[in-house]
Amino acid sequence: MPTAPPSAPSTAHSSPPPARPRAALAMKQHAKEAVLDEAAIAALGNVCDLVPGPALDDFTTDRARAVLADVDLLITGWGCPPLDAQVLAAAPRLRAVAHTAGSVRGHVTDACWERGIEVTSAAAANALPVAEYTVAMVLLAGKRVLERAAEYRAERSRGNWLRTPRTVGNYHRTVGILSASLIGRRVIELLRPYDLTVLLHDPYVSDEEAAQLGVRPVGLAELFARSDVLSVHTPLLPATRGLVDAELLAAMRQDATLINTSRGAVIDQEALTVALREHRIRAVLDVTEPEEPPASDPLWECENALITPHLAGSQGNEWGRLADLTVSEVTRWAAGEGFAHAVRQERLAYLA
Repeated sequence: MPTAPPSAPSTAHSSPPPARPRAALAMKQHAKEAVLDEAAIAALGNVCDLVPGPALDDFTTDRARAVLADVDLLITGWGCPPLDAQVLAAAPRLRAVAHTAGSVRGHVTDACWERGIEVTSAAAANALPVAEYTVAMVLLAGKRVLERAAEYRAERSRGNWLRTPRTVGNYHRTVGILSASLIGRRVIELLRPYDLTVLLHDPYVSDEEAAQLGVRPVGLAELFARSDVLSVHTPLLPATRGLVDAELLAAMRQDATLINTSRGAVIDQEALTVALREHRIRAVLDVTEPEEPPASDPLWECENALITPHLAGSQGNEWGRLADLTVSEVTRWAAGEGFAHAVRQERLAYLA
């Protein structure tokens, strides 16, 4: 299971940027309007010469070529086209990319690394709402909130609450974390105040580091067998596609809950649907494969699955956190201090 802990923030940089760097926005216009409000645009304009007008979402236009020819920094976002060798040839001064979202895989190409372009992203800012969502679902799952609310609505009676099964509750329950990714580590951090035992499977985390994180390292099969709630934070790689298969799902405890906020394809969705239809486990799925299952997909009919539309990541006012981190990173870079959240090529494969 190839994943690895995030490296410490780096301030490394090659040479000082221009005294007043020229910057442009490269993303879909609606992404710009969602993430970068007037205050963020003004703050960016305080530290660099920001190209006015719409964001670039097509590098083949005459306007885009004119902008690229004179730009030192690209501030990218959702919908930014790939920065391939042809685009970089049209941008001889380009030295850095600051991404206003999480993953840079969609637009930062090998040509960028070969050119030595510095890259940062707002992945650290985006990790927090995903971790918050996960912790909320862990606690809701422990109390069986969703199904008990449905029963209450149907029966219109509390019943005898003193006969609540001891399988309900969040006292001394076991939570499993699959991968100590950036988000996985944030979840571990947010779970510390609770009376929970936290298990971790990540082959790149040593026993010593696991102890520092406050978790118990276990094997993959043991993680699934022992967890009351298991949360998936594994990046999607060729080696992790379908990692959570029928065998691991069958090892889960009766009525355990599987949470996935990572990538839908990490789980064998057909096998998961079978387990759900047999009422062996529960699931909270913020991601699926495909991202929008067809209306006929039997997964929709599983009442023991909560399916949300990929909303765990930054949305609404949480976009402000992405903007704040981006402004901070651009300010540092423009001052010659380098990026605090630099993305490294050698670690790109391990980022979700």
